[in-house]
Amino acid sequence: MLSPNVIPVSKGVDVRLGVRENWKQFSLLVLINAFVGSMVGAERVVLPLLAEQEFGLVSRVAILSFIVSFGLTKAFANLFAGRMSDRLGRKRVLVAGWLFALPIPLLIFFAPSWQWIVLANILLGLNQGLCWSTTVIMKIDLVGPKHRGFAMGLNEAAGYLAVSLAALGSGYLAGRFGLRSAPLWIGAISGVMGLLLSAAFVKESLHHVRHEATTKQMSEESLAFWSVFWQTSWSNRALFSVTQAGMINNLNDGMAWGLLPLYFASHGLSLKQVSILGALYPAVWGITQLGTGALSDRLGRKGLIASGMFVQGASIIGLVITGGFFRWALCGMLLGVGTAMVYPALLAAIGDVAHPSWRASSVGVYRLWRDCGYALGALLAGALADALGMAWAIAGVGMLTVLSGTVVLFVMYETNPASLSRIVRSTDLEVKK
Repeated sequence: MLSPNVIPVSKGVDVRLGVRENWKQFSLLVLINAFVGSMVGAERVVLPLLAEQEFGLVSRVAILSFIVSFGLTKAFANLFAGRMSDRLGRKRVLVAGWLFALPIPLLIFFAPSWQWIVLANILLGLNQGLCWSTTVIMKIDLVGPKHRGFAMGLNEAAGYLAVSLAALGSGYLAGRFGLRSAPLWIGAISGVMGLLLSAAFVKESLHHVRHEATTKQMSEESLAFWSVFWQTSWSNRALFSVTQAGMINNLNDGMAWGLLPLYFASHGLSLKQVSILGALYPAVWGITQLGTGALSDRLGRKGLIASGMFVQGASIIGLVITGGFFRWALCGMLLGVGTAMVYPALLAAIGDVAHPSWRASSVGVYRLWRDCGYALGALLAGALADALGMAWAIAGVGMLTVLSGTVVLFVMYETNPASLSRIVRSTDLEVKK
């Protein structure tokens, strides 16, 4: 007789939900997501400096145009990844995403004009949208409802630790061999390894979705795509709160990616110092997520998301009202902590609310809006920097982040089933007393 967490989906195949039950595939997907993160980390420090020093761009909007192309492309690739992974399977979408990564290092290395850099970042957006979305969806498939926060913490930790290490490595390579060397070597190795691992060793996870769907209410099983889009974007209070917080989170990350290297360099910091600051924020973000994801399984999603947005906003404003390498390093560390509080809890909340049959599509819609934040952040920060100066642009993004946390605080409801059960038990105990 089968145990409750095992169900035969085809002859000779048993499906189990859980991290331990699927540790080999889960670990492989964590490693693959590290290669996804290193693709974008290779660009994080050098491209804004490349725009100024080699292509002679002066306008902040023009410099940040590569983030706009990246963000918009990634946003719609997320939507496509969520929908197509439901129809075609997760693995096919993952492999397709890696194929888009292969030309990126060569386009940047041989680019004769800034338009080539923009084109490379369109391909990077496709790679990140298809691959990162799919690794997220597959981990949610594998672990089941009990450990989503923990799973998302590991996923995002691997991705953003890789972003940090690649950013630090790119600064070293840029200082020694030139600004174009980092995207070439780091990007090429990451792209080839990601493709080989995905094509040869990753297994399809749709069986796990079908198993989990049997534990949900039948009335929730089928939703048309536009119903999923509307629920995730607006009509469900929790999903709306998560979506707008994700968008503002990536809006401030887009500002940090495109504007902060220029801001630090304008205050006399060396390339080495700028690289350290550029790597510190995603490093703390990545490491801290190892704890905050699991913490959201115990304490709930809403409190971590709201407080994390407040910490982010305060640390961004702190970059403007303080000065000097060590104070900026402290603000960067706090920004990493705040982002770590938010990121895995946002993804886990989507998994809490969405039915397994339309969860991948809901994740795709959430990531569509979230990664539009990159484009909005680049445009907003660039326009404010050109009009008022970089300090005003940074502070404005910080205040917008605080406002987003306020929306979560007053609009979102708690989504974690374990947290809700504890609340109910505590209430029952109070009533009995």
